[in-house]
Amino acid sequence: MSTALTRRPVLAKLRAPSGRSPLHLICLGLVGLIVAAALLAPWLAPHDPNAVDLGAALAGPSAEHPFGVDAAGRDTLSRILLGARTSLLGPLGVVLFSTVAGVALGTAAAWRGGWLDSVLSRATELVFAFPGMLLAVLVISVYGEGLLALVLALGLAYLPYVSRLTRSLVLAERARPYVSAYQVQGHSAAQICLRHVLPNIAPVVLAQSTINFGYALMDLAGLSFLGLGVPPLTPDWGRMVFDGQTAVQYGYPLSAILPCLFVVLTVVAFNVVGERWADHVARRDR
Repeated sequence: MSTALTRRPVLAKLRAPSGRSPLHLICLGLVGLIVAAALLAPWLAPHDPNAVDLGAALAGPSAEHPFGVDAAGRDTLSRILLGARTSLLGPLGVVLFSTVAGVALGTAAAWRGGWLDSVLSRATELVFAFPGMLLAVLVISVYGEGLLALVLALGLAYLPYVSRLTRSLVLAERARPYVSAYQVQGHSAAQICLRHVLPNIAPVVLAQSTINFGYALMDLAGLSFLGLGVPPLTPDWGRMVFDGQTAVQYGYPLSAILPCLFVVLTVVAFNVVGERWADHVARRDR
């Protein structure tokens, strides 16, 4: 059996879904715009996001400040643009950590089986017993505030989901004839997994990771709102909602509503794209 024959279906799975719905196209475009805005934020921001002008505090939208000004006199648009970087970087770290570690553990558990499978399964069940937010608060109480501590804590919380998914996928792939054929030819377990099994399950894992990105963004924004995330002066959507509470009390909700709206739109967009991709892969596998 040639390598080309085993990888051709994988390349087909990685192609973009055909017959996209208008909602999917809108969400895909929204994801592209948000990512582009985060990358180009230093050049797109019209003002210094931490520049304070108390004389213009709580000013409404204007030509100089299209999204208005918060209670500290900082430009809301600039803080949203720069905050996109922090708000997307954190979930990206969570997804990368949980995906790499989860795929490694799930593959090892499914391929080796026996006591290793039992130990890893019990360990993931133990992590499942702790809610992600509670685990993050526990890590912060030990290591202090900071984005790195949050990423590690939530990465551990999301790891069991990826590990279990990978384990089930690898078990299904291991039962396929091409795996036995490569074993007969003398290929090692590492070669079969790295060259054939992992590429075959990659589309499903990536689809799940896209969905996890949205949930991680929401969790990190919630922790930042509680004051457990990034430092106060760092632009972050969750922190901006927290800072905007004072403005809401005085009847100026815009500085709190806008970052909250961006969180909701980003989470929905990533979830729709991820679920659409997962449906596409499922239909190709039938």
